[in-house]
Amino acid sequence: MSTPRIKPVNPPYTTEVQAEFDKIMRGQSPLLLFRTVAKNPRVLQRMMAGGLLDRGSISIRNRELMILRTCANCRAEYEWGVHVSAYGDKAQWTKEQLHSSVYGGAEDECWDTEDKLIIRLSDQLHKTATVDDTLWAELSADFTEEQLVELIMLAGLYHGVSFILNALSIQHEEFAPNFPSNT
Repeated sequence: MSTPRIKPVNPPYTTEVQAEFDKIMRGQSPLLLFRTVAKNPRVLQRMMAGGLLDRGSISIRNRELMILRTCANCRAEYEWGVHVSAYGDKAQWTKEQLHSSVYGGAEDECWDTEDKLIIRLSDQLHKTATVDDTLWAELSADFTEEQLVELIMLAGLYHGVSFILNALSIQHEEFAPNFPSNT
């Protein structure tokens, strides 16, 4: 593992930074990602304001699948592991689904129809930065416009999160799992 390019801030935190941590961490210690972004408190504040981890128009499972697949596509093992740890039980992932989220695809038998569409959406956005008419028609048959906006924005947000994690070499959280073995 490489050395972090920017060292995270350490306590005691400024009142401004602590207030941002409190918004999302709910009494837990702030993640290394947030402590690193806190080197620029304005960016931390905007990052926290732009999050989509609240109750939205899609289920937790759909949200988390988009996040897991986007992070896997971007090789952002840190964020993939944090989300598996924090939301894996609520999303009810199986071992096969976690493996497929990183190494498999929409054709894997472990996914239902809605899951397959989300994986295809994540993959197509990652590869082309758009959605072709065929996939759009399929998505529109299963998801509302409100849900499609949220799914696409999640993909974009987690590309940004992946970029900062990978570019700054932010170290893995001890509590979070790594990508599964590809055997």
